[in-house]
Amino acid sequence: MTSFVPGSVGHSLLQMSGVWHDHVEIFDLAGNPLTADRHSGSPGAAPYHNLVYIDFDGKVYRQTNIAFRGRPLHVRTFSGRLVDGILVFDRLGPQAPEHIGVSGGPGVLFFCARRLDAPAVLRYAEPDCVRLIGPNQRTRTTVLYRDGVAVRTLTATGIRVAPTAEFRVANDPRGAHGPVHSDQRSTQVFVEPNSAE
Repeated sequence: MTSFVPGSVGHSLLQMSGVWHDHVEIFDLAGNPLTADRHSGSPGAAPYHNLVYIDFDGKVYRQTNIAFRGRPLHVRTFSGRLVDGILVFDRLGPQAPEHIGVSGGPGVLFFCARRLDAPAVLRYAEPDCVRLIGPNQRTRTTVLYRDGVAVRTLTATGIRVAPTAEFRVANDPRGAHGPVHSDQRSTQVFVEPNSAE
């Protein structure tokens, strides 16, 4: 296994590997809880629960989110590679800008677009800050922008329920058997309206 400097992207990804059970809440910009998330790429009721499987072998990153309990089952897998110390995500969908993972110090990662001047970023942007707050506790906080305007925030508080993402955990709503990760499905949130793509 590759060793990384503490606080680096690779080190934080290794620390965050495993399976997390997140409780996800949605808020308006003033901090009032919302019972529905109408603006995201996968809209639905709030609050809800999310299982997050994270694999990182020192080079390749894979993550699968499973929304359940509070909204219908929804599975989303995405991936990336460590390039020159930065996590570079595989394309998220048609017209998607390049997304990267960068360090905010030990146990802190930001997932965001590399550039803000891409037209697709104006249509949809949701920078994430993931923070380890203990060996088996984390938070994830995002601000969602649609058409260049901030529309809501999201905070997930999670506990690690398995040290590796090798197998499905007992409370996985898909059942105990089967692959952890699914095929990566493209998101359409970046596509320009009336575009042929």
